[in-house]
Amino acid sequence: MTNSVEKTAKTVEDAINIALSELNASEEDVDIEIIDKGVKGIFGLIGSKQARVRVTIKESMADKAKEFLMEVFQKMDVDADVLTQEDKESVTIKITGDNIGILIGRRGETLDSLQYLTSLVVNKNKQNYKRVIIDIENYRQKREETLIKLANKLAERVVKYKKSITLEPMNPYERRIIHSSLQNHKYVETHSIGDEPNRKVMITLK
Repeated sequence: MTNSVEKTAKTVEDAINIALSELNASEEDVDIEIIDKGVKGIFGLIGSKQARVRVTIKESMADKAKEFLMEVFQKMDVDADVLTQEDKESVTIKITGDNIGILIGRRGETLDSLQYLTSLVVNKNKQNYKRVIIDIENYRQKREETLIKLANKLAERVVKYKKSITLEPMNPYERRIIHSSLQNHKYVETHSIGDEPNRKVMITLK
């Protein structure tokens, strides 16, 4: 697929519109370089020179994310495949490969760092912010299921022994899962305590 074209026309605007039509793109999706503004001749004819522009489709946020991650993996000497999906609100990235547990890290800390850094890279100089979501070997879903089971198990203990329980420090994403899974519980409620990065969830009786 062609991602850059040069076009000539009577005016710069006309040349741009011809290029956009050929690329099937809108102006916000491209970079425009004016090579020659053109010259209007006498009576619009004699000595006139056409305008010339080069129009190039901008790299998508998903492409930028993939490029950044592949560079990181190369430096880490990790062999992984990156699949991306982009919509108006987010860029979703799935990473697969052999022996890529190193990319998840303890309690997903490395994964969260990768996600944060990738988000900075793809949203740099962009007016419309897009959320970046990275998952490795379905880790996030598995972690969510584990945390929901843990939350319900600990809630039962709080009710049984009538004693509050404080969980280990968690990132905001994991704390939200705990809060969400117990928000409609009949007998317990949850609170976040402490400061980042050691903020924890406390489960108490209502």
